[in-house]
Amino acid sequence: MNAQLAERVQRSFSRSFRSYHDSASQQSQIANHLVHEMRTGGAPQHFAFGLEFGCGTGHLTQRLCETFEFRSLMINDLSPEAEQTAYAVGADFLCGDAETLNWPGQPNLIASASMIQWLRDPAAFLRKAATALTPGGWLAVSGFGPEQYRELVKVGSTAKAPGLCRSEDLAAAVRDELEIISTGDTIREMHFASPRKVLEHLRRTGVNGRAQKGWTKTSLNQFTDQYVRYFGSETGVSLTYQPTWIVARKRD
Repeated sequence: MNAQLAERVQRSFSRSFRSYHDSASQQSQIANHLVHEMRTGGAPQHFAFGLEFGCGTGHLTQRLCETFEFRSLMINDLSPEAEQTAYAVGADFLCGDAETLNWPGQPNLIASASMIQWLRDPAAFLRKAATALTPGGWLAVSGFGPEQYRELVKVGSTAKAPGLCRSEDLAAAVRDELEIISTGDTIREMHFASPRKVLEHLRRTGVNGRAQKGWTKTSLNQFTDQYVRYFGSETGVSLTYQPTWIVARKRD
């Protein structure tokens, strides 16, 4: 991601680090799903060297460590606070932007959950991962599709991440080098009592790092009125998530 966006996203996720883990229920489900797809797809019990990008508060890190054995595990995040996650599981920590870092050599697992949507070019990241994997190595990555936060897009919010892509795009990026084990996407709706509760949810999960303007009383009232007009119901208002994923294996 470009330096300005990386700085905003880093600051936002750092501010929300303590609230993120308990608030990011969708991200927790996504991590569970990735590990499930690995297991049902035949992933080995033991990995010599695992590399996880965008570890955050450790939803995927914890699932990986509960399910598989690692001789060595390195985890990365843009926010330095995520080093706490590494300490918790005994992993090494690499801080910085996944697009610009020098990756450590020859992992036989590269994993990432709910991070690649922040990258300028998720397909390029996946191609780099496919090249970096050792023969027989595994890739397990999730992002979000173009329907992510469609409500926010409709009412003119800038919270939309720059690298939203379909599951077909994920598969196409690595099909020449990897055997596709599983790929897909799903639509999930969360419901909140009011648009302001939606904004609180976004703030607790750090997503407001993409936003480029502050709220005034007028703009907040306009946002609230439009959100209710388009997406209000007896149960409150909706917020759409569209997780996408790919699990693949490098040919021997």
